[in-house]
Formats: sequence, C-alpha cells, structure tokens
Amino acid sequence: MRRSMSYQAVDGVDYMADEQEMEDFGNEFADENYVRDGELGLDEYNMLTRVTDTSAAQARQGKDIQGIPWDRLSITRDKYRLTRLEEYRNYENVPLSGETMDKECKPVEKGGNYYQFFHNTRLVQPTILHFQLRNLIWASSKHDVYLMSNYLVMHWSSLSGNLSEILNFSGHVAPSEKHQGSLLEGFTQTQISTLAVKDNFLVAGGFQGELTCKRLDKPGVSFCTRTTYDDNAITNAIEIYESLRGGIHFMASNNDCGVREYDMEKFQLLNHFRFPWPVNHTSMSPDRRLITVVGDHTEGLLVDSNSGKTVATVVGHLDYSFASAWHPDGRTFATGNQDKTCRVWDVRKLSSPTAILKGNLGAVRSIRFSSDGQFVVVAEPADFVHVYSTKSDYKKRQEIDFFGEISGVSLSPDDESLYIGIWDRTYASLLQYNRRHTYGYLDSFL
Repeated sequence: MRRSMSYQAVDGVDYMADEQEMEDFGNEFADENYVRDGELGLDEYNMLTRVTDTSAAQARQGKDIQGIPWDRLSITRDKYRLTRLEEYRNYENVPLSGETMDKECKPVEKGGNYYQFFHNTRLVQPTILHFQLRNLIWASSKHDVYLMSNYLVMHWSSLSGNLSEILNFSGHVAPSEKHQGSLLEGFTQTQISTLAVKDNFLVAGGFQGELTCKRLDKPGVSFCTRTTYDDNAITNAIEIYESLRGGIHFMASNNDCGVREYDMEKFQLLNHFRFPWPVNHTSMSPDRRLITVVGDHTEGLLVDSNSGKTVATVVGHLDYSFASAWHPDGRTFATGNQDKTCRVWDVRKLSSPTAILKGNLGAVRSIRFSSDGQFVVVAEPADFVHVYSTKSDYKKRQEIDFFGEISGVSLSPDDESLYIGIWDRTYASLLQYNRRHTYGYLDSFL
C-alpha cells in the first residue's frame, strides 16, 4: 500500500488522489473544447450537468445513463471512450505488470446480459479517500445502500428516494456503550478509508487505524478503537461475517501487516495474525475455516482461521492485490490485482488459476460473488464493471460501461440489485442495475 500521494481538497475534505490513477473525467467536459461552438454556453452547460436522475424508461429512449449530453458536445461517446482507454494510467507498484498481462491475456468476449440498468441517482454522491481502496458501497437489501460521502456515512433508499445521514465523522464521534478496550473519548475528524455493512452492523475503518462500530437499529456508536499507533496504520478492508459459533464477527486488514478479528457482541479482539507485508484485503471462506489474505506482495495466501498459519500460497499475479472473494461453494475464490486481472482459484488445485479475467483499463479493486453463486462482479478502478457467469466457466461476461472512478460495487443479499458508486466532481452518482429475469410478472399482461 503506497502512502505518499498528493492531496486534493474536495468539498472541504482532503481526499487522497494519486495523479497516475485518479482521472477526473467530469472536469474535462467543463473545458470549452468539448462544447460545440455556438450551441451551448458554459452557463447553459453547467445547468445541463445538474440534470438529476436517469430512469430505465429514459435510458430506453436514448438518454445517457449518467445524463451526459453527448449530442451537445464536440466529441462522441465512442470517441471519448477510445481516448479514455488510451490515456487512463493504471497505478502499478510493479512496473509494466498491466502491460505484461495485456499481451498475455485476452479479455473474455462480451455478450452476457444478466443485469439491466434501472436508475442513476445524482443526489447520491459517493467519494473516495484512498485511490487504491474502493470498498465504500454496501447494499443491505435490494433497496437499502450505505456509502461514504465526504466525512458522512449515508443511507440511500431506492424505494423512497430518501438520502439520510447515519454517521458524521467531520466532528467528534464517541461510543455510547461501555466495552473493554473501547476509546470512550472517541475520534475527531476521522478520515474513513473503508466500510462494511452486514446483518444490521456497520464498521468503518480509518486512515490512522481507527475502527468505529455501529448497530444500525440503535442510535449512536457502540465501539471505537484504534488497532495500532504505527505510522503506517491505515485500515484497508473490513469483512463482517457469522462465526462458526453463531455470533457476528468482523475482520480488519491493516497496513501494519496485521489482520485482527473482533466479535460484534462485546467488541473484543479475538485474534491478531501478523504477516510479512501490509494486508490490503481478506475474505473468510463459507465454512469459516480458511481466510484469503492478499496485500503488498505478488503472492496470495490461504490461512487457517484459527491459528493464522499459512496453509497454501497462490502464485501468478504480477503486482499487489487489493481484492478477494469466496464463491458460496467454498471451493472457489478469486483475487484482484493491479496487473489488471482477477484470478479464479480452486482450493483442490492451486498450482494454476481456473480462469484469468482481464480488465480493460486498470487494476481489479473489488470482487463480489453473487449469493447464489451464478455470477461474479469484478470492478476496475474506473469506467468498467464486469459481470461474469460462473455457470459458463467465466467464458461469458456482461460489461457495464460508464465514466468515472468507482468508489465501490455491491450486490444486494438476494442478488436482485447491483449498485455501483461513481466518484466524480461533475457526474458523481449511484448506478442501480436490477437482475434480469426471463419471465417477469408483467408478462401475463402482454
């Protein structure tokens, strides 16, 4: 995990943006060069960019899903797409890792059609703190989404169209419950680097190793702690899961090379595993016996969840990894890397991946398997989210194509909705796609 990077002030918050990867696409359209002479003044253009949502019906009639007025611009969407593909700079810790994979690995053909565009909400404005960490969107149901927007944890209801504030980290946040090890004085101006929401629990991880836990059905905050006081303390990822013994636990991956497991009842530290390099992401296997551990190393690890000992190593990636996920079958898992690939592995044969899924633009920063195991969602840092069919052995994919940095992707627990957070100064929004079914309830009226 790289720490040195430039700061950009966005809405009063210092956001960590790397010049190489964080391309601000919206600002390019504010340039007069993209506006056709005599057709659209900048004042009128600015008014156009404030156009709010896009519905499925409007998209079917030809409206751009993000509301970008291509017909008023001097560049077509297709031409701008080619420009982005040529000019977007993928961040690499290992030089030329992405170029090497471009030569060795061809993308899976498009053609899958598993999720259909439903709505784009411009009222919701997701943001990103660290350019390598993109797990900031979580759907707790097909209608309920939690996300980071500047210092705020927000809740969006697609049912009511209501956006509400859950936690405000710009000021002082302190626990209202007393638990051993909790920092009763709390935190002030916490920069949230990662987020997880599941089973009525929310855990936010901070840039200085902070952890803040909240029960969504209760007011206030339950628990605050700082995992470490190391200089390099950033919380890179959090996973919430049900333990073998039935309680809810969560696991925090940190830049101090540690992975820590906590229970969500008394918020006690249960395990602290140490690794030789910063851990960027972990995921717990469905049977709770193995943990996938990836970080600032080309190799990934399978670790015993009780002892923390490495039981297997996966080799093949060319750069550092920032994403992992398990298929519900408990045999298959995936790792996402800055070499632009997502690799799918089978625990019964770890000598080589069962599939190598290559991105178009950059690193694989988020991976989500559907609850029914039929799909895996693979998100690049910007512009592209891919949905692969596991039933077709990852040989068919749907490509969701837009413009802007991806703050996170999330499938609802029932797999009915797919949400994509877009961070951009002009076109920040929340995209919603709905599962496509062969027969809908409206068919009886046709």
